[in-house]
Amino acid sequence: MTSADVSSEVSALLETARAWVAEDPDDQTRAELEAVIADVTAGGDATDLRDRFAGTLEFGTAGLRGALGAGSNRMNRVVVTRAAAGLAAYLIEQRLRDPSAGRGSVVIGYDARHNSDVFARDTAEVMTGAGLTAYLLPRPLPTPLLAYAIRELGCAAGVMVTASHNPPQDNGYKVYLGDGSQIVPPADAEIAARITAVGPLAGVPRGSAGTLLDEEIVDRYLDTVAGLAEDGPRDLSIVYTPLHGVGGTTVQRVLEAAGFSEPAVVEQQEQPDADFPTVAFPNPEEPGAMDLAMALAQARGADLVVANDPDADRCAAAVPGLHGWRMLRGDEVGALLAHALLSRGKQGTYATSIVSSSLLQKLAVAAGQPYAETLTGFKWIGRVEGLAFGYEEALGYCVDPEHVKDKDGVSALLLLCELAAAAKAEGRGLVDLLDDLARRHGLHATDQLSVRVADLGEIAAAMGRLRATPPTELGGLAVEQADDLSAGSADLPPTEGLRYRLADGARVVVRPSGTEPKLKCYLEVVVPVDADGGVDAARIAAAGRLDALRDAIKAAAGI
Repeated sequence: MTSADVSSEVSALLETARAWVAEDPDDQTRAELEAVIADVTAGGDATDLRDRFAGTLEFGTAGLRGALGAGSNRMNRVVVTRAAAGLAAYLIEQRLRDPSAGRGSVVIGYDARHNSDVFARDTAEVMTGAGLTAYLLPRPLPTPLLAYAIRELGCAAGVMVTASHNPPQDNGYKVYLGDGSQIVPPADAEIAARITAVGPLAGVPRGSAGTLLDEEIVDRYLDTVAGLAEDGPRDLSIVYTPLHGVGGTTVQRVLEAAGFSEPAVVEQQEQPDADFPTVAFPNPEEPGAMDLAMALAQARGADLVVANDPDADRCAAAVPGLHGWRMLRGDEVGALLAHALLSRGKQGTYATSIVSSSLLQKLAVAAGQPYAETLTGFKWIGRVEGLAFGYEEALGYCVDPEHVKDKDGVSALLLLCELAAAAKAEGRGLVDLLDDLARRHGLHATDQLSVRVADLGEIAAAMGRLRATPPTELGGLAVEQADDLSAGSADLPPTEGLRYRLADGARVVVRPSGTEPKLKCYLEVVVPVDADGGVDAARIAAAGRLDALRDAIKAAAGI
């Protein structure tokens, strides 16, 4: 590119940025962008300006998600207003095509992140301006409560303003339709097209802030969740952390209603805080995020640590062991919850994603229940017909699809505590229950290699290397079948990913994250438990095989 070309490109960028400033209703982002414009105009580096307008935030796993800031490639009031206007246009069109598509109402929830309340209010005003009814949840609340409210109130759609467990500089915009499930194709593309068609912001009608719901909707959700618990032991010492999110009060009220003693809450993480000051990333899966909770549990001699991510749609757990406290993997919690529900005789389909453990299939088949496998994400799992239970390894569990067709960290936490209390009454723990499953079905051990990148091109390059030179063995195990998931199949829609089925029931799946700049490699090995060595020997063998798989896929992908 010549200097003249650069000058022309920068001039066009500056023109776009000035037009953005002219219609931005937010004083903070307007001032932020004006400062960037002034710097570039004075001869400064235009890299930041280019990135701010490098396209538009697109609907991903369930809507929008990105860094807060000014520009079309950021989360801000302009982007949210356009998204709300596009969603409103889509809903109105759906009603014209099918008057039974909903009552023309939208319920809106939000978490405690920066600007979540502002984005929620903007959405409500755009919905009412379009002639729709808008309901606003009474305060920052968990995402599953929003999913519950959609069907409870008979709404045509729901919006949750949250970036879940992303870093503090991010926010997001999650969209659900009237069945209480997150959007999937073709609805996502149709909504995106309506967003693109939105004209100048001044032409978007705005109405009132809608109807502010009272605490009754919260109480109905809490009663529904607490009602999942059956009679049984309640002697359990619990440590809980909401990780600076919105789950705290909700979880404590549910546990109390179900008959549990008040949990010990990690004081430093108890109150919502949009900056998440005690953790590098507010994700229970990330190293260090659960350290304060496990330290408190160790000091108190607790039986169980439970945690939610900031919007409380995920649930994490840790248990005591011979060498201190350890986190349970998402697949372990998924197996425990499935075991609990199957033991109750819950009928229906047990479903998980292609990157989660194959153990669920064995549990379902052994109990005579249907099993289904979907693409990653609860937008797929929640839509499985006849769903009784669904989970994905990233700490997401749906234990009550009759009321919440999405992952729900509150109800999952309650059932896990109930299971732990029942085990304690028999002098056992959750690990003992997992060992029982291993003896019956083989030890299913899973792990993940997750590589965060600064340049998304690194992910595409790694996927390209794997496709150009497909591995024939990984970690000493022969590749028996390789599936390029981008081609789709009779069972799965196309998605960017590669799946390798290996000897001895092992498996590797490689895919880009749908919500973060990460390449993820999901690993599973299955080791039979023999009478001589027992579960401990199988666990040691599995750890060695997982290490070998991790090294092999890392080398093959060049990451």
